[in-house]
Amino acid sequence: MLSITIQLMKRSAKMLIPAGIAILIGTLFISSTFLFGNTLDYSIRRQITADFGGANYVVNAGAADDITTSRSVDDFRLDDIRAITGVDGVRVSTALPLQISNADGKHSTTTMVPTADNASAMMPMTMAEGHWPSANGEIAIPADVAKRLGVRVGDTVRVDNSTMFGSADMGDMTSTLDETVVGLTRDDNGAYAGNGGASAMAGDDFAVMNAVQDFGKVPAYAVYLLINAPQGSTNATIIDQIKKTVPHALAVLDINEYGDKQMESMSKSGTNIITTFMLAFGALAMVVAALVIGNTFQVLVAQRRRTLALLRTIGAQKGQLYRSVILEAALLGFIASALGVAAAFGLIGIMHAAGANYQGLVFSVIPSPEAFWVPIAFGMVVTMIAAIGSARSATRVTPLEALRPVELVEGKRSGLFRTVSGILLVILGLALTGVALWQNHVAVNGGRMLINASSAPLLMAMGGVALIFLGLLFSAIRWLPWVLSGIGALVSHIGPSAVIAAANIRKNPRRVAATGSALLIGVTLVSCIGTGAASAKATMADALDSRYGVDITITGADLNADLATTIAGTKGVKAAEAVQTSMAQWNDGHGHDVTVQVVGISEAQRNAVLNISAGMHAIDSRSIEMMNTMGDSKNPIADGSDVTIRFGKPEGDAFTAVGEKTLTAHKSDFRISDDYVGTALVDSTVLADATGGDTVTQIWVKSDGTTSATDLFTNVKDAVSSENGVNVTGSIAERAQWEQMVDMLMMVLVALLAVAVFIALVGVANTLSLSVIERTRESATLRAIGMTRGQLRGSLAVEALLISLGSGVVGVILGTVFGWVGATVVFSDFGAVQYPVEWETVVAVLIVSAVAALIASIVPARRAVRTPPVAALAEA
Repeated sequence: MLSITIQLMKRSAKMLIPAGIAILIGTLFISSTFLFGNTLDYSIRRQITADFGGANYVVNAGAADDITTSRSVDDFRLDDIRAITGVDGVRVSTALPLQISNADGKHSTTTMVPTADNASAMMPMTMAEGHWPSANGEIAIPADVAKRLGVRVGDTVRVDNSTMFGSADMGDMTSTLDETVVGLTRDDNGAYAGNGGASAMAGDDFAVMNAVQDFGKVPAYAVYLLINAPQGSTNATIIDQIKKTVPHALAVLDINEYGDKQMESMSKSGTNIITTFMLAFGALAMVVAALVIGNTFQVLVAQRRRTLALLRTIGAQKGQLYRSVILEAALLGFIASALGVAAAFGLIGIMHAAGANYQGLVFSVIPSPEAFWVPIAFGMVVTMIAAIGSARSATRVTPLEALRPVELVEGKRSGLFRTVSGILLVILGLALTGVALWQNHVAVNGGRMLINASSAPLLMAMGGVALIFLGLLFSAIRWLPWVLSGIGALVSHIGPSAVIAAANIRKNPRRVAATGSALLIGVTLVSCIGTGAASAKATMADALDSRYGVDITITGADLNADLATTIAGTKGVKAAEAVQTSMAQWNDGHGHDVTVQVVGISEAQRNAVLNISAGMHAIDSRSIEMMNTMGDSKNPIADGSDVTIRFGKPEGDAFTAVGEKTLTAHKSDFRISDDYVGTALVDSTVLADATGGDTVTQIWVKSDGTTSATDLFTNVKDAVSSENGVNVTGSIAERAQWEQMVDMLMMVLVALLAVAVFIALVGVANTLSLSVIERTRESATLRAIGMTRGQLRGSLAVEALLISLGSGVVGVILGTVFGWVGATVVFSDFGAVQYPVEWETVVAVLIVSAVAALIASIVPARRAVRTPPVAALAEA
């Protein structure tokens, strides 16, 4: 059997090339998807965990704390931890917004963090020049802040906490320190991208800025540790000592475990949209590549039908040929799949070696088991499954029958089983897709799902779509020729070539279905992914608009409309508006009081600076715009209900109201700041009337998109550098990272899509080649009765064009619907899903499919016209 297999592979090496190419590209497609997913996960994790510095362990409260728990540095017992042998670095996770001034009084806001033990290894920033502070009176500041203020290492700057305690009722808590600049920092990893970098100072000075007696009283969220066990000990032993040292409520976690928790936490707020998108795309790649590889290998075996029949006539047993074909498929699948995996690793490796870095997405070769075994197993299994059907088709008939033309043999079989199976698969797929959409709706609205797994709707939808598509392919022999015959009837009057093409479509539905299915696969794939990508782009744009409502927020004691006008003229700023804010409280209807920030803003101001306004209620004197989600909980206030709003100030656990209004509540998806549980918008006159004018001014800034987030922060800080107690923060950096990530996904998607189109083109060429093989006698007869080579070549071209247009239209419709289904399931948890129809893409897909079919028909047509009629009749 092995010798027969080797001989078959030698005799048909050229025939194996198209099948091998399809397998190689398909497995390259799948392996690249896994590797890109690993790179994406690495890049996101790298950005999220940038604050960890060089730590390998962290002490934090985990789930033990709630929002009312307040911990200080003393709670972590740092002195006891430092005394443990093997603890080589300690850094407290805490930060303050402070103001730095030069000798001329020009100032800039910065995020200040306390320096660490073994700072060179532990700090999350990079030291660009100088050294880390080692004593009180020393400070390291961002290089761009130093440039803005015109200071260098060795100069003295003044640091104050007016950005935190500069208001009239907290003036006794303000402090000022003179510090010597000993270092300039860079935020290479983006740990403080939302604040334009960070500064560092000694712990006692940091405590003064925090208005507490000593560093032990400073609020702390976690403590990062660098642990290197000495010889004769282990990290686990040191961790056990630390656990005995710190309070039981605190946990000691490996930094990777802590990073996983951070990733999981971010997934709840939108990060898992990326991994979900990649999962859906990888699964779709598997389904499509399986269909194309199966179709390609069927053509390969059909081309060798005569060879297999001759082997049977000279004594080869049916079982031997059957097993030899399966073994050949396994060998071909393994070799081509291994080459595909190697090509995928090589591609990512080249990008890594070239230092490819797209806005924080660092290309790295990060192997994972599934990147190896999934593509190889997939390629072998799919190729063997494809060979099983083809081998049975070639060996279940007698040798004499196998020597006859393929179309005469296949014509005897009605395909009733395939038709019935196809209909049943479509019905089952529709039912499964319907259940997926229903369960997805239940999950989005917080209901109880049949299967308690977040991925269940996605997997069911993918399975349903796959069954529908497989059912349509199985039954294509029934419905596709009927569709194409209608198109053929319209063009049959053009000339002899068109008449022959239309007749061929009606004559052999099996051949038409095979060729049309190859195109249908490619066009459906392109349309599905194109629609999904367009929906992803539009939906993500809305989600980013709602999540990051304001690009930059400026707070301080003496802000006004004149300063907003100055900021509006800054490079990179589209608009800047001064808005009034106050705190307010209302009852949520379940016995709980909710305290939020209320912003007085006009309709014109909202449209100018808020990233999202679509779907929001108009600002008027009778209503209040609330967030759908307050903190991590759904807002229980009913949309359109009347709510009594108390305006005033929180004082500890009490709330002192200075005014009250009953307003109609309207809810929408938006977010302004993570500093508050929620934010509500009212008309500025309502806020002024309810508070008696006792409000705090903020300036909201909108980017024009022409300047990077870092440069925009720098420009805005320069514009307010003459104002005291001003703090510049915002979500523009985080939003920009997400937008760049989505753009990167779209770019990779286009590249993968091009690969998929090439796979489909291989399938089209192979099925058209089979079509020419099957109609050898027919072509010879037409030539013998006077049909010219040009007319014969034209008939094949017209037939390919008809099939491409018919299959293309059906594929566009199916792909668009499938893309909408996928978008609904994948993106509905992140906002209102958009369902665009990309008409330019539709037209382009139809044109490309037609051109691809015409190109694919060139080689088969040349074979048909070059063979002399007598030789063709003899061969047939």
